Amino acid sequence: MGWRDRFGLRKANRKGKARFDRVSEDSDIKALIEFAKSRVGVEFFVEPETFATRTTAVAVATDGEWIRRRCGSPEVIRKVASKLAAPAYDVQIVGYPQRMRDWTARNKRGLSMDE
Repeated sequence: MGWRDRFGLRKANRKGKARFDRVSEDSDIKALIEFAKSRVGVEFFVEPETFATRTTAVAVATDGEWIRRRCGSPEVIRKVASKLAAPAYDVQIVGYPQRMRDWTARNKRGLSMDE
């Protein structure tokens, strides 16, 4: 069984309204799963679809490290989170965690200092 069949990506990609973004692919879901399995305390934050971008999910680890990938629909990422026993939140309701902003700020400072 392919990833699209398991998590419903095919159905999610059909009903999108985004005009400028590509559809989500197996590699997007695999990247989120691999990130969650290789980090501690990962939580998923679902970002809504806009006119320009499809629905995305941000996976945030305990230390604040994060990745963002297309996920097709909120239902897809909730299935993934359920299988991984990880929470999934609606970012419009709960917002982004402070640790994510702190991690980003630390890494931006580190990059500018190395140049």
